[in-house]
Amino acid sequence: MTNEIQTTASLGKAQPNRLAGGQIERSRKLAFIFDGARYEGHPGDTLASALLANNVRLMGRSFKYHRPRGLLTSGSAEPNALVELRTGARQEPNTRATTAELFDGLVAKSQNRSPSLRFDLLGINDVFSSFFGAGFYYKTFMWPKSFWEKVYEPMIRRAAGLGAISFEEDPDVYDKGFLHCDLLVIGAGPSGLAAALTAGRAGARVIVADEDFIFGGRLNGETFSVGGKSGSDWAAEAVAELESLPNVRCMRRTSVNGAYDQGVYSAVERVSDHVLVPEAGRPRQILWRIYSKRALLCAGAIERPIAFENNDRPGIMLASAMRDYANRWAVTAAPKVAVFTNNDDGHRTAADLIAKGVKVAAVIDSRPGAQRVADCELLTGAQVIDTSGRHGLAFVKGQLADGGTRTIECGALGVAGGWNPNVHLTCHQRGRPVWSDEIAAFVPAPDAIPGLTVTGAANGDFSTAAALRTGSEGARAALDDLGITAPAFDLPEAEDAPLDITPLWYVKHGKGRAWLDQQNDVTDKDVKLAHQEKFRPVEHLKRYTTLGMATDQGKTANVSAVAIMAELTGQSISETGTTMFRPPYSPVPMGTFGGRARGKDFHPIRKTPSHKWAEENGGVFVETGNWLRTQWFAQPGEAHWRESVDREVRAVRDSVGLCDVTTLGKVDIQGTDAAAFLNLIYANGFAKLGVGKVRYGLMLREDGIAKDDGTTARLSENHFVMTTTTANAVPVYRHMEFVRQCLFPDMDVQLISTTEAWAQYAVAGPNSRKLLEKVVDPEFDISNEGFPFMACSEITVCGGLRARLFRISFSGELAFEIAVPTRYGDAMWRRLMAAGEEFGVVPYGTEALGVMRIEKGHAAGNELNGTTTALNLGMGRMVSKKKDSIGSTMSEREGMNLPDALRLVGFKPVDSSQKVTAGAHLMTRSGPVDAANDQGYITSACYSPILNSSIGLGFLKDGANRMGEIVRVASPLTNLTIEAEVVNPVFIDPEGERLRA
Repeated sequence: MTNEIQTTASLGKAQPNRLAGGQIERSRKLAFIFDGARYEGHPGDTLASALLANNVRLMGRSFKYHRPRGLLTSGSAEPNALVELRTGARQEPNTRATTAELFDGLVAKSQNRSPSLRFDLLGINDVFSSFFGAGFYYKTFMWPKSFWEKVYEPMIRRAAGLGAISFEEDPDVYDKGFLHCDLLVIGAGPSGLAAALTAGRAGARVIVADEDFIFGGRLNGETFSVGGKSGSDWAAEAVAELESLPNVRCMRRTSVNGAYDQGVYSAVERVSDHVLVPEAGRPRQILWRIYSKRALLCAGAIERPIAFENNDRPGIMLASAMRDYANRWAVTAAPKVAVFTNNDDGHRTAADLIAKGVKVAAVIDSRPGAQRVADCELLTGAQVIDTSGRHGLAFVKGQLADGGTRTIECGALGVAGGWNPNVHLTCHQRGRPVWSDEIAAFVPAPDAIPGLTVTGAANGDFSTAAALRTGSEGARAALDDLGITAPAFDLPEAEDAPLDITPLWYVKHGKGRAWLDQQNDVTDKDVKLAHQEKFRPVEHLKRYTTLGMATDQGKTANVSAVAIMAELTGQSISETGTTMFRPPYSPVPMGTFGGRARGKDFHPIRKTPSHKWAEENGGVFVETGNWLRTQWFAQPGEAHWRESVDREVRAVRDSVGLCDVTTLGKVDIQGTDAAAFLNLIYANGFAKLGVGKVRYGLMLREDGIAKDDGTTARLSENHFVMTTTTANAVPVYRHMEFVRQCLFPDMDVQLISTTEAWAQYAVAGPNSRKLLEKVVDPEFDISNEGFPFMACSEITVCGGLRARLFRISFSGELAFEIAVPTRYGDAMWRRLMAAGEEFGVVPYGTEALGVMRIEKGHAAGNELNGTTTALNLGMGRMVSKKKDSIGSTMSEREGMNLPDALRLVGFKPVDSSQKVTAGAHLMTRSGPVDAANDQGYITSACYSPILNSSIGLGFLKDGANRMGEIVRVASPLTNLTIEAEVVNPVFIDPEGERLRA
């Protein structure tokens, strides 16, 4: 055994710290570069284990003081070894070397240093550390005031941040996906594997997700047996069985990062992070949304360090990490090591290292009565009080039980301060962890996440036997809730040692700094300063010191800091409490959040069903929200867009025109309480709307401001179809779901957005009925008597195709809107155009649509601008006093009902050759043009080919009582001022005779 280091070193001097054994593929070598130097590792290595094998201990610099730092952990809790991976467009900053899988050709670079890792000029910050204590940013850079922009801010910006991005476009693809399961198992250690086997054998749909690239959790880093075989072998056999089950999905390299309502979890799968370049067509990462009926958190626990003076030198790491590197990756942190512990776990590390041939100088155990386990010197009742070594640990200084001191030479120190259950996900719905004196750690609050059960070490059951047992029991209980019976799991024999720990949070010795949060450079002195300055609640402590605010969220730091604050305040740790954690559990690249939403896909173009025909027939397109809509249809000989629009408007008013209005939001509403629900959503009444009828509705926000308008048709007793404005399709649907789910959850009403499901066309003009009679099947009467204004019906067209017909008008003409399933949208448009040839049918776009709605005085997005009320819009009487509705009470506030409130009116220039400009302000005919005399503003304006004049809609103070008054329309920005007459906002057919024809 003692010759194993020499034996493995003969494999190549490039890896002097490589041991025998491990779960690496020694037959293959992988070349990689770190900070310009070339090294070798093996498949199965992480970048951290490969660097350690090559005797590289210095891997980073701390954020504030730029102190030399090395590995602290072996997993995702790593605060120190953050590197930049890859080069060029694929460069990725702030990647943990402990989770980065080694691959051939990997290029990594240390970060947060200048000019080099070994010689960092900003290390001067450590010399002046007394000026940079906790909260220094609240107290400094305040004077002289003139220095801020020219000196302080540029200096801070240059020093801020950790890694760097390339600013080149990322060539890789990121994706998003959705998964469903009966049971989600988070973590594939012994507890997770036992749970997955129990549920998988019962036939349940199971997803097992683990952030590591091999399943097994701590079984891969331990030497004890499970079921008569090594823990890693047992795990491999369990995984093989799970992968053979068709109902089980094993997701390696997958971090479950968030726990959300109703069993929804987010997870990031690193699909191609372990290769140099992703295969063609494969994403680099996938952001999954997992819908689970039940979930088990089997995420294990994270060992915590003990704080002592200069405990942050490269080579000082967690004892469990030291054991991981030795057993899993066959690497020692140094040829000669020591262990500092307050529990039995540190002795296990020493024993495993000795068995690997590593020299263990001593085990320093703070417990006076500790028993010898490993074959090395044991110092009981002793503590490490200081260390030395510039870029790596060289010596540790211990204080013995009798008060004397001793210096021990070693290149690495394993520190075992106890274990913290991985409670993070249980906090994502504001569950606050509960302190357990028995294990000296916080455990998850019971029922913190509905449907989530915590098992194994994540719940404070640290032994392997307990992890296996609770995992299986948790799975059976979860499945039992779902009505699935799972057979008993035959538990393998495993270690079941009790926890023996005497808490030691920090060593009270010397005047130096003991480091708690190593990434953000938070020390015991910072906690004491926070206490001194009255920042004592844990949330204040966190923000004042930046404790736990780094990329690792304080996974290895928070508990020790809370313990120190508890001691300072004279409270128990339970009384002091702890902070909670937010998603994501571990950092997620911005590209993963974005998925495929980049470039044109960032704002995808949605095309209407008639788009292809419009392209073929001179359509000119414009983006309206997410849609590409036709503005107008240019015809040969038309030199200006106004010629096209004027022609379309005249054609509709004279005969018939077609407009694609598919983009209007459509919401299908069903249920026995559907009418009552709409009565709450809309300000006006809907409870008594008859079947086969349509009603215009006004929707208010909770503050009484107009939110949206549209029509709702009642197709049957419990079935309604709502339309919204194009721009508000999503906000209105979201608002309705909020009302349904949160305000009135007991109502029997279901909603679904059907905007894309139905192609809908406006058929408008005096000949619209005649055109439709050629396509509507003859058994349906659409005469004025059989189908009056504001009627609706489910019909068939073209010999049996199901359709919906609404007699509503946005143009003010006799008009209908016909809807067919979207797959038939293009064919229906072409049929309508063919049927209308004898009437001279014309297609018209959004510009003509806008002209006609202004001529008719209809409010649209320009008027529903988030500041206007029903009174402003001339719809005050629509807000029913006979019923309650969202926003109705707030709309009655005095300030929203002033006598001189803005009213929607029309404007027509005195000189018809002059132009009304949207956005212009309204002034009295005489007097200054300034804000003090502002009377209102123009919201919409156009040229009306019917009136042969520019016209506009706008809001004017007390406008309803100022008809016929001459006002000035002033636009100081464009140096334009004209006189206009205040007129009825309905310019054409104010009695509505045309639309009722």
